[in-house]
Amino acid sequence: MDVMVGIREARAEDAEALAEALARNRGHMRATEPHRGERYYTAEAQAERLADGGLRWFAVEGERIIGSAILSGIVRGPFRSASLGYWVDGERTGRGVAGRLVDEVLRAARDESGLHRIEACTLPDNHASQRVLARAGFERIGYAPRYLHIDGEWRDHFLFQRILHDRAPDLA
Repeated sequence: MDVMVGIREARAEDAEALAEALARNRGHMRATEPHRGERYYTAEAQAERLADGGLRWFAVEGERIIGSAILSGIVRGPFRSASLGYWVDGERTGRGVAGRLVDEVLRAARDESGLHRIEACTLPDNHASQRVLARAGFERIGYAPRYLHIDGEWRDHFLFQRILHDRAPDLA
C-alpha cells in the first residue's frame, strides 16, 4: 500500500473531488458499474449523493480521492445489517487500498454503528474484489442470476456476507 494513502469519512464538501475521481475512473469502472448519464459526473450530482444517506469513506492522497466505500441500505432493529460497495482508482488497484477501505468500514460498522452483518456482491469474473472480501473475512453465501443492471445488461452476481459480532441488539 502506498504510504501517503489515508482513509477518512466523507464530507459534504467532497462533492467536487468525488466527481473528478469518478470522471477520471469512468473507463476503469465501466465493466462493474451501471451506465451513468453525464450529470452523474458533476459536483452537483455527487453533492446530492453525499447527502442521500449511507455511510461513506474515502481513500485519499492529500485531498485527491482515490477510492470510496459505502454502507447503504442500513437496517436497524433486530436485523442490524447493511450492504457494502467500494471502488479504487484504476491507477491504485493491487496496492491494498481496497482492503484498507473495507477493513475500516467493517470496524466502523461494528464499533460505531453496532451492525451485526454486512453483505456484498461481485460479478463472477471480478476475482480481485472476491479476494478483497475473502481477506476481510466475508464468506460466499449464494449466487444471484440477473442481480444488477451492470454495463448495459442484467448480470449475475456472487453474494457474500460477513458477520461482525453476535451481541444482541439493543431494541429498547
